[in-house]
Amino acid sequence: MELRDDQTTQHEIGNRTYIVADVEPLDVDGVRTVEVGVGVWLVAFIALLPFYGALQDSGRTWWLWTCLAGFGLGLFGLEYCRRRRKARAELVDP
Repeated sequence: MELRDDQTTQHEIGNRTYIVADVEPLDVDGVRTVEVGVGVWLVAFIALLPFYGALQDSGRTWWLWTCLAGFGLGLFGLEYCRRRRKARAELVDP
């Protein structure tokens, strides 16, 4: 996103003045963010596997299945973000 001359660089709300920084967003399409999240869920699942017996004894096996569900749902989200990135790229460069 480019700053144009007509874009405001300051906003006054009440008695405070906020200055808008001239920086690009780090992750516009969210793919990298979702990839990291999916990876964290997978690492958590693998880290909990050796403790399955202890989790079962304490009634906390749902921790393991929550990690697996987070990983699986994250894969769907990753595919969604990739398709969205591709569709947005096609809109910019037809």
